[in-house]
Amino acid sequence: MSVSTQATFESGHTDQIHDCQYDYYGRRVATCSSDRTIKVFDVAGDQQTLVANLTGHDGPVWMCAWAHPKFGTLLASCSFDHKVIVWKEAEAAPGTFNPVYTSPPTLHESSVNAVAWAPHDFGLALACASSDGTVSIITHKQDGSWDAAKIQGAHSIGCTGVCWAPAAPPGSLVAGGGGG
Repeated sequence: MSVSTQATFESGHTDQIHDCQYDYYGRRVATCSSDRTIKVFDVAGDQQTLVANLTGHDGPVWMCAWAHPKFGTLLASCSFDHKVIVWKEAEAAPGTFNPVYTSPPTLHESSVNAVAWAPHDFGLALACASSDGTVSIITHKQDGSWDAAKIQGAHSIGCTGVCWAPAAPPGSLVAGGGGG
């Protein structure tokens, strides 16, 4: 198996880049950095165009993640500043991203290191892993508000990653029991 570089480009970040994520269609890429910013680029072939420079974190941004496009253009980010921010692109103004959710200061007591969106079958839900040993699940509710639940003690020495299992189609899980 051989590995090759598909494309390189100058991101414009002024410090180390920690993550780089393509959207569902592979048309956009988001990068995040210790410079406390997230940059969003349109990509087409070997051309990249900066469309947004997102600021709102007060520390290095460790990871970003795109939601499934059925929910619109949503990007989540997490940072050393203990915050999770969900950004939404304005439909009327492409390239304009606004925060639609920022985690409260009490949600995590330490760096938030990883974020992962649930499979779209589960609705709009985001898992977040923190150095404080907790995992939070942030969900978008029918009324447009957001709810956050925290799983205490998910890992005693802190969490650095989080992921979801694929959604199982209804009726695909079968359980059997023995009847002696």
